[in-house]
Amino acid sequence: MSKARAEVKKDQWLFEISPKRGILEIDLKEIWSYRDLLLLFVKRDIATVYKQTVLGPLWFLVQPLLTSVIFTLIFNNLAGISTGAVPSYLFNLAGVSMWNYFRECLTTTSSTFTANQGIFSKVYFPRVIVPLSKVTSNLVKFGIQLVIFIAFYIFFVAKGAAISPNMALLAFPLLIIAMAMYGLGFGMILTSLTTKYRDLTHLISFGVQLLMYVSAVMYPIAEVKQKMPNYAWLVAYNPLALVIEGFRYMTLGEGSFAWASTLSVFAASIVIFMVGLLIFNKTEQNFIDTV
Repeated sequence: MSKARAEVKKDQWLFEISPKRGILEIDLKEIWSYRDLLLLFVKRDIATVYKQTVLGPLWFLVQPLLTSVIFTLIFNNLAGISTGAVPSYLFNLAGVSMWNYFRECLTTTSSTFTANQGIFSKVYFPRVIVPLSKVTSNLVKFGIQLVIFIAFYIFFVAKGAAISPNMALLAFPLLIIAMAMYGLGFGMILTSLTTKYRDLTHLISFGVQLLMYVSAVMYPIAEVKQKMPNYAWLVAYNPLALVIEGFRYMTLGEGSFAWASTLSVFAASIVIFMVGLLIFNKTEQNFIDTV
């Protein structure tokens, strides 16, 4: 009789917390049940990043606009890099907008464990909720910057610029998902490593800056192949450069695009994400002892 009562009591529990049986075990149902917490983290990220600042949310717009101006002055006007029939400022704004989304996803998720060790040690929830919230909140910021890009796009078209979108624009969602996967995957790998090797945090921002220069943010890939053929492979095989080049092609008609390379970049982003999730889950089990 007592055994039957114990089984009834067990069935009455809303949640049952048990140790994970493997590093690849992912409870999607549990993650979905914490969707309200995910939205709360997203709202927090958007509201607090620029809280008590002079310009507030306008920083979402100022940073890409000023960066594009600097790139135009230095790389196009001073260095003489050609952007074809595309206005150089719009060319750079397209690259900066896409790059910013990847950079923000990478840098914000790369500090997940160290920045949230206090709450992780006190409250239980699926830890992957935090990096997912960073990618989602950064998507909102990217949406704002994309609106600014469209506004300048219309402005230059009205001035007679020879630019127009094409059917490759159908692949735009794949490019966004790929950027999110790369940022999330590499970010989870880095945050797992920084729990043991704290000095890596000082190298992340420096490494991201170096990566930007081989990701075709401020120049077309064809320009590198023409002027630096011996080092062009660094850019030509960089999936981030292919994503940025593809975005320019589908919106501005400048550059190159191939469905085969786009699908391969998308597939590689899924692999990077799965590797990052594997390492993240493994680190999650004992990170509190090392941070």
